[in-house]
Amino acid sequence: MSASVGIDVGGTFTDLASVGADGRVEARKVLSTPSDQSVGVAASLAALGASGRSVARVAHGTTVVTNLLLERRGARVALCATAGASDLLELRRQDRASLYDLSADHPPPLVPPERVVAVHERRDPRGVTLALTAHEAERVADEIAEIAPEIVVVSLLHAYDDDAHERLLAEAIARRLPGVDVVCGAAVLPEIREYERTATAVAEGYARPRVATYLDHLSRRLAGGGYPAPEVMTSGGGMRTAAEAAVSAASLALSGPAGGVVGAAAVLRAASLDRALTIDIGGTSADAGLILDGEPLVEPGGAVAGVPIALPRVLVETVSAGGGSIAWVDDGGALRVGPRSAGAVPGPVAFGRGGTQPTVTDAHIVLGNLDATRLSGGVQLDVEGARRAVAALADTLGASQERTAEAIVLIADAEMARALRRVSVERGIDPRSCALVAFGGGGPLHACALAGLLGMRTILVPPHAGVLSALGLAIAPERRDAAVSVMRPAAEIDAAWFAHALPALADRAVGSRAAVRHTWHARVRYAGQGHELDVPCAPSDDGAELAARFTHVHRARYGFTLERPVEVVALRVAAMGEPVRVDFSAPLPAESTFTGPRVVTLADATMVVAAGWSARALPIGGWLLERA
Repeated sequence: MSASVGIDVGGTFTDLASVGADGRVEARKVLSTPSDQSVGVAASLAALGASGRSVARVAHGTTVVTNLLLERRGARVALCATAGASDLLELRRQDRASLYDLSADHPPPLVPPERVVAVHERRDPRGVTLALTAHEAERVADEIAEIAPEIVVVSLLHAYDDDAHERLLAEAIARRLPGVDVVCGAAVLPEIREYERTATAVAEGYARPRVATYLDHLSRRLAGGGYPAPEVMTSGGGMRTAAEAAVSAASLALSGPAGGVVGAAAVLRAASLDRALTIDIGGTSADAGLILDGEPLVEPGGAVAGVPIALPRVLVETVSAGGGSIAWVDDGGALRVGPRSAGAVPGPVAFGRGGTQPTVTDAHIVLGNLDATRLSGGVQLDVEGARRAVAALADTLGASQERTAEAIVLIADAEMARALRRVSVERGIDPRSCALVAFGGGGPLHACALAGLLGMRTILVPPHAGVLSALGLAIAPERRDAAVSVMRPAAEIDAAWFAHALPALADRAVGSRAAVRHTWHARVRYAGQGHELDVPCAPSDDGAELAARFTHVHRARYGFTLERPVEVVALRVAAMGEPVRVDFSAPLPAESTFTGPRVVTLADATMVVAAGWSARALPIGGWLLERA
């Protein structure tokens, strides 16, 4: 057994990349099966033609959690919360869904008020002020039993500092409801902020039963073909076994997009570059990311489908702009593109699978940017059908077919450029100092236009561009995370504390014994601030060094510093395993340099080299585009 196989399930295509013992890559692409993603996974392995005995590892990127949150079809969850603080999910942060739209609302909480049980217990930062009695724990367990939940979440005030009450209540519920899983908030996120911790724990409970069912179903399907159980990409950019992923569902919210940024970082390092923006354009959406010093930027968390999940995740900004995004005219007569997508079924009109509304892919066909008659994945293009669909929209607008197609593509470009600005400019990064790594089926199509909108002068179209997310999955190392609350001024922390605390935290990371590399980050803020920044740290640091590093990061991000004490809120560690070696070497094509404009059909994507750009084939495969 030697091959490491990565399988990325997208909205339109399921991509597979297999890395052999010699580091060579094979790729396959099949249409996704939204009704049962595992069918597409099995179909991609069948297309590879490899036997189960030749596959040592199946690494999987899944959108199951994202879809559950978007479609609100997760488990029936009951929540136990401290009395007097049981409305956290509804109160949120008391911010508006839209600053200027008073009619806009946040999505409803995953647990409605009638399934929230108030617990008469309380602790504050100084300790317990109202003890949780055994009688109260039994009362709560009885009330939970009446709700008949699929899973229970226990999230109590200040449990990050001491989770004894959460554990006592979880034990009482487990006795009352044997077989019903109980999720403790402090076990999921041992950090301050009651709302974020509760929301993250609820997201875990909401997704866990469905994720466990899906992974069990997928494991059985793979086992039937003789393949190993899958490993699953986490939002943080590392792999976990299916068994571990089944009980850490919230960490899978950005499973698929994270693989693309990991793959882009590997190609970037192979090309001797270390700083880039990434754009992964698929059939349903586009994902923008950021790579600094050759590594994907990992943030402490963010919202997914309106649900805060405060767990480490590779920075990815997703917008509803992809090849399948539908072009339409709104009530005011303006042309719009997305957020609705034709997806895999029926797909763009050009796919000939029943689609009737024009999409970005259809617009590219009208403009001559897709000159192939057949796409990888076995899709035969209906060129005339695409033209008819765009022509019908053009008639509605009173414009020419070509002008309408140009406008469709420009609108999609503008949406993707905004995502790229959000991951760069809003973090103090000048896009002009970065290369643009463009991948996915549509990345090389839009790369020159996006680079032009951001003033960027260098584009890297990676080898295996159309399946780079799958390749990132195939080569990603195992990763385990652990965190601990600190809540101490940096001035009170000496080198001896760091030398003890950081290795001790590493020992808590499950599976860290197999790790070959550890990275630590401290969550740091000025005293009194309502937010933190992640600052890298090491066992050799002390509080003064960390404070100076935080000051530098704060100035770079926000453009100013404060004359206030610096406070360490929490510590995190990532324990990383050995990555899979990949051989990116490739023979140069007969014509290895040229200038645009030109359309180049790649093995699994199409590259547009615009006027004013030159293209040079790279020894690692792929192309480097530079503005003339």
